[in-house]
Amino acid sequence: MSSTQRETQSNTALLSAREWLPLLNRYWEPSAKRSALELIITAIPFFALWALAYWALSISYWLTLLISIPTGAFMVRMFLIQHDCGHGAFFKKKVINDWVGRVLGVFTLTPYYVWRRAHATHHASSGNLDRRGIGDIDTLTLKEYRDLPPMGRLGYRLYRHPLVLFGLGPAYNFLLRQRLPLGFMRSGWRYWLSAMGTNIAMIVLAGLLIYFVGLGPFILVHLPVAIVAASIGVWLFYVQHQFEGTVWARGDAWKVQDAALYGSSHYDLPGVLRWFTANIGIHHVHHLCSRIPYYRLRQVLRDYPELATLKRLTLWQSLSCVNLGLWDENQQKLISFAEARTTA
Repeated sequence: MSSTQRETQSNTALLSAREWLPLLNRYWEPSAKRSALELIITAIPFFALWALAYWALSISYWLTLLISIPTGAFMVRMFLIQHDCGHGAFFKKKVINDWVGRVLGVFTLTPYYVWRRAHATHHASSGNLDRRGIGDIDTLTLKEYRDLPPMGRLGYRLYRHPLVLFGLGPAYNFLLRQRLPLGFMRSGWRYWLSAMGTNIAMIVLAGLLIYFVGLGPFILVHLPVAIVAASIGVWLFYVQHQFEGTVWARGDAWKVQDAALYGSSHYDLPGVLRWFTANIGIHHVHHLCSRIPYYRLRQVLRDYPELATLKRLTLWQSLSCVNLGLWDENQQKLISFAEARTTA
């Protein structure tokens, strides 16, 4: 490393979250060829694996279930392309981003316009204790939890249970809840058009598949694929913000850039998983500058290695995040329910 590079790295290590923005803005530019290629190498394997899972029904349903895992992983990747489209980061032109996002929403069971608004709200309020509720996993403070009646505490404990949070919850959210523009039902016709248009397109597509393969085989193949994808997606979203080193604040103490950079994790996954999850684990950089295409996020870490170590969370370390469930405002950290019982 040259002396100039060392000096640059030393200077950037001292930058505040706001001061990082002009440096990260240099990575905004998407490549139309690269984006098209990413779309092709994601969509074609998804459809091929779906067909393979259907063919495997004639051999063993266990084989079909096994194939549903990588198929679901490709569905997650499709969702993350839709996610970049929602940020205007996948193509230069907004109209192309929006139409690609709408079409992908039919396959990911996610109405594009509704999700885009909810996700924008999440980015604008992440880590803000005064603005929880849209696009987030519900998180109570220790005091709020203790102020609940016994049945309320039980309900919250059940909601935060891993089987609900990463199993039943994702299935309910993607299969049922997103069929209506919940949270925006009185916000205008566009949200209803997005949700109902996606529903109609899903019904037409499912009807065609059912016509050719039958209702039973369609359910046996597509249901586990959707559940696998939903569970992976919720797990990723969870560990990106629900980890031991995250930050939350109230009022003037909350700053959007600080919450983005320090309240989001760098989920440092192995290479194969990083590819399937479209680098969304580099979440602290994404939250600070959401217009960067996912295929350029690795370049940011190569150019600024100090960001690679910031809020880093490995696959093994992420497993312990499951126990976290309450924000302790006194200690300024997430704690488990077991810790809550011993905290005065």
